[in-house]
Amino acid sequence: MRVMKCPQCGYPVWLEDLACQTCGLDVLLDPMSLQMVPFDGGTDTEGRSLVSCANRANGCNWAAPADKADNVGQLCFACRLTRRSPDPDDAPAMRKLAVTSQSIRRLLYGLASAHIPVVPYWVREGGLAFDLLSSQSEGVGKVMIGHANGVITMDLAESLDDYREAQRLSLGEAYRTMLGHFRHEIGHYYEWQLVESVGGPLLDRCRELFGDERASYSEAIERHYREGPPKGWRDSYISEYATMHPWEDFAESFAHYQHILDTLTTVSNGGMHIIPDEELGFLDGEVSPRHDYLDCSFEDVLRDWKWVAHLLNRANHAMGKSDLYPFSIPEPVAEKLAFVHHVVLVSRVDAPFVTS
Repeated sequence: MRVMKCPQCGYPVWLEDLACQTCGLDVLLDPMSLQMVPFDGGTDTEGRSLVSCANRANGCNWAAPADKADNVGQLCFACRLTRRSPDPDDAPAMRKLAVTSQSIRRLLYGLASAHIPVVPYWVREGGLAFDLLSSQSEGVGKVMIGHANGVITMDLAESLDDYREAQRLSLGEAYRTMLGHFRHEIGHYYEWQLVESVGGPLLDRCRELFGDERASYSEAIERHYREGPPKGWRDSYISEYATMHPWEDFAESFAHYQHILDTLTTVSNGGMHIIPDEELGFLDGEVSPRHDYLDCSFEDVLRDWKWVAHLLNRANHAMGKSDLYPFSIPEPVAEKLAFVHHVVLVSRVDAPFVTS
């Protein structure tokens, strides 16, 4: 993602900031322009006055058009996408909701930056919605993370580091974050919306690469947890979970596509350039990540990602941590990621957030 700048002093602000940490100006993020605007007097790209989201007290810094305050209140586009949430009197769950909603806003920012259409459930049947509930809340029971008919369900307990890490270890996963969950589940949504619903050669190519999604999902789950991944799975899949069913392979690939593109554009906007060290000699030339990869082939993406990921992993090791990106991308996986890139390119729209 690109560097966000304070509209008053011009210094960088974090995507989640409520105020500039340099000059103290209260800020809002305008979801239409994806730019920070002043809390007071901010306007969108059409000159309409902006107001803060009603969830600002819970950490939401997104803006809503002042003339759109209606029966849902002054909720921003991101917060309106939450269809179900905890009882407001459930304080622990509401704290988890605030953390989880931050990941949703980062997800949506990335989708909008790539010009991927986000059509909400109130605009059309099967539109995107989030059901956010905590399995740790009294009377809720087990919350199954997943996607069905446009609705992404998330267990808010996953926002707790200790809970999520325990789940990661018990499942033998290399990576597990709340943002990662959302990027995976949105992959299911977009395979349904942008590939299966289109059909034709696009769906044929998807089945060629990932397998036939019409295969029994329940049987695939049973087989996966009974037998584990197939031998040599690392030669063809981005993760062990991707081996379970073609749907999961696509969703995992879509998630990694977002991880890679967002990280590359972030380091590019931070000014990163990797310059060959004559003594080491393993680089043929300078690596200069780009602000935008949507006019490039995926080979260009992977060429930059190979060295950026290598450097960031080394930086993590210098801090005594494990790899930032603990995955390899063999040629069959690169083909799958290239297909996701193609789906994104042919599905781009000028105004990603559809409001009506």
